[in-house]
Formats: sequence, C-alpha cells, structure tokens
Amino acid sequence: MSIPRYPLAPDCSVSRIVTGLWQIADLERGGTPLDPAAGALAMAPYHAAGFTSFDLADHYGSAELVAGRFRAGLGPAAKAELLTKWVPRPGPLDRPAVRQAVDRARQRLGVEVIDLMQFHAWRYPDPSWLDGLFWLAELRDEGLIRHLGVTNFDAVHLDIALSSGIPLVSNQVCYSLLDRRPAGALTDVCRKHGVALLCYGTVAGGFLTERWLEKPEPDWAALGTWSEMKYGRFIAAAGGWTALQRVLGCTARIAAKHKVSMANVACRWVLDQPAAAAIIVGARLGASTHLEDNARVFRFSLDDEDRAALAETVATLEPIPGDSGDEYRRAPYLTASGDLSHHLESFPSPYPVTTLGPARQIARSGTIWEPLAGFCRATRIGDRILVSGTTATHGDRVIGGSDPAAQTHFVIDKIQGALESLGGSLEQVIRTRIFVRDISQWEPVARAHGQRFGAVLPANTLVQANLVGDGYLVEIEAEAIVTQ
Repeated sequence: MSIPRYPLAPDCSVSRIVTGLWQIADLERGGTPLDPAAGALAMAPYHAAGFTSFDLADHYGSAELVAGRFRAGLGPAAKAELLTKWVPRPGPLDRPAVRQAVDRARQRLGVEVIDLMQFHAWRYPDPSWLDGLFWLAELRDEGLIRHLGVTNFDAVHLDIALSSGIPLVSNQVCYSLLDRRPAGALTDVCRKHGVALLCYGTVAGGFLTERWLEKPEPDWAALGTWSEMKYGRFIAAAGGWTALQRVLGCTARIAAKHKVSMANVACRWVLDQPAAAAIIVGARLGASTHLEDNARVFRFSLDDEDRAALAETVATLEPIPGDSGDEYRRAPYLTASGDLSHHLESFPSPYPVTTLGPARQIARSGTIWEPLAGFCRATRIGDRILVSGTTATHGDRVIGGSDPAAQTHFVIDKIQGALESLGGSLEQVIRTRIFVRDISQWEPVARAHGQRFGAVLPANTLVQANLVGDGYLVEIEAEAIVTQ
C-alpha cells in the first residue's frame, strides 16, 4: 500500500511515518562506525515500502554519511527526504560557524540543498539561539537549505521565532500516550502559524508494546539501549511501572479489537492529534525493520470509544514536567543519563561580565542602546542585582514582531540571561516594573509575566508609558536578591 504523506510546504512533503536513524549513534557506542555501504543497503527496504523520509542529525554518529550514501545510489526519478539537524554547542555563534555547519551537512549528505535543517537550542536565556536561526534563514534564502525547522522547542520560544519572521515549517518534539505536553499551548502555536509537529518517542523506546505488557518492572540499570534508559525516566515521571501497565492494558484491548499491534494503536493516537504531521519511528539498521507492522498504522482508525478509553486511562498519569524540550534544559533531566553529561560539559555565561572595582559587577547584552545611553543590562552589588529597563532588542533587531506576548517573553529571557550571568536567577526576583506602549495590550503582557513569574510572585507594577524606539511594545526592569 502507499504510505500517506503530509505537506510541510508546497514543495516538500514527508511520509507520515519517518524513519529515525538516531540509533546509529547507539550502534556505534563501541567506537566502530557503521559501514556506510551496509547501512545504505539496510535503508533500501524502508524506501521501497514507501517510507521515503529519514530523520538524521549531526550527532547521530555516521547517520548523515549512511543516508548520503543511500541517496547517491537512488535513480534520478526516485526521491528520498533527508531531514537533518544541527545541534551547536552552547555559546556565541557567528555567520561563518553557521555556514560551516550547513556546508558540513551538505557534504556528508552529498546534496547541494538540504531538504530540512532542524535547529536545537540548549538555553533560551542565551540569545545566540536567535542568531543561529536568523543566519540559517539567510542560508535558506541563499538556496543552501530548502526549509527550516526546529527541534525540542517549547510553545513560548517557537512563537517568539515565528513572530520574529523566521520561516519555520516544523518542530520535532516528544509526543506519546505517556508524554502529552505538545497537546496544549504548543499545538495552539503550531495551528496559529501553520507549523507542523514531527513527533518522536511515540512508542516510548518500545515500552508501549506487547514486550512489556504484564511483565515485571525491569532492572533499569541493566537496560541495553539509550532509548530504553531515556524512556524509563519518562515512565518514572508519569507515575511508574504500575501507571505504565494501566496504559498498556488499555492499549492492548484496543489493539485486539482492531487486530493490530499495540505499537499501531500508540502510533495512530499520535498521528490523529492536531498539528501532528508525522511520527518518527526509530530503526536499528541491519536488525528488524517492522515495515509490515508500521504499514498497518494506516489500515485502521480509532473510534470514539477507543479515544475515550485512552483519554480516561492517560488522565490517571502524572503529567511529564515542564513544556516540550524541557527534559534537555532543566531538572529533572529525562535523558538517557539523567543529566546532560553525555551531551555537554558546561554552559557559558549568556552575557559578558565585567568587574568594576572591588564590589561591583556588570553584564552587557550588546544592544544598540547600551553604548549610546551609557548603561549596562544589569549590575550586581553584594547580593543585589538590578536589571535595567529591558526591551525586546537583540543587536539591532526587534524580537517578537508585533506580538506583545512574544516580546514580553523575550524581554524576560534577557532579564534571566543577565541575572544568570551575575550569579542570580529568575526565582530570586523580588520586584518587576512593566511599561507598555498601549494600555489595551496589558493583558497578553501580564499573562506572559504571570507564566514566567507565577511561582515567584515578585512585587509588580504595570503602567502605560511612551517607550523609546520604534516597534517596542513593552519594557521591563527587575530587581533580585541572590540567596544561597
């Protein structure tokens, strides 16, 4: 049967099940790269079965080289969509580094134009993530990239990027019966801007299958793959092994009713969610392919009774903490190692810090206003940090476009970056003052402030003011006391 496709853009569609090649990195853990010729040969059955789209990344071992070898062997009439990612190390980015990363991916894939380049940002208080996206957009306009996407972006920062004019078509996030974080605000942002979700983790590293139904809890320290180690942490966060068995029991009953596999049910549920363009199912090249089982996802439908039963069951789970992608940005780190040690050693300061005399430090954010008016973004004396009135300025750009909420969130990111550079945090803020250009826009600004400070509860004032600079809708200043 033909595999349904989803149009990410008028000139780019993907199969609704994308084959993920992240497990190549797992297969190469011992230090022996996968033979590109053998790997390319193992990709052929997926393509022949209609699964023509493949998900890759610069850090998936030799996945780009294997996929490039496979694509080079296709006839001129055959198509294969290679969706790759760039995951830069934290810290400042410049145009040459961005171009170098794109050229490296093009070389490894053996293509002139990358079908979809997906960008990962480690930390939002460091605004270099915006530099990376703006410069990728320039290379898209130059013709080196066909389309841009992001990976593991939350609702707030996807909206900031899109409201700032960055032409994104997709966001790749974890989405499953265990992890329903994308179902709320992120889906709303996607539908508002016409962005599609590419969903991974759909069968939770194989835990949402018959293999684990009514089985005893495994020895988590002895699991064999990175995926199993990672999704074991998701299971713990969702309520543990007993909670998983409730989901497996409901899924098994629906699978028996439709004469399909439990994985089929888990996959079908995600594909039916609003904004979900495709699911990404991992492949261990050279091992089992599950092609026939994957194709069965499109041979049945969940009915109202099925959806109600699943909704009732998953409602008993603990929600996965945070927003999409937070497992890579804050505790609890739901990664294979339980932290970021297998990704990074440390994070640099978001903004440069200068010491002025024995008792004062300052942080500069590099806006055009700071040298012009002679001020710093923030200053620390003792345990007190004062943050200047901050607008949605990055370099010479206004971030967030005409969206007051997007501007407010970026302003708070800048405040957070300044505080962290000087050894503080948003949680230590005791006072904020908000100035809005148009008082009729107070509510989206206030709601954004509430979203970020709702657990902190600083003293706050909001007033209307004539802001300096075209395009600025909101300005915020803050005070924090750093405590141990």
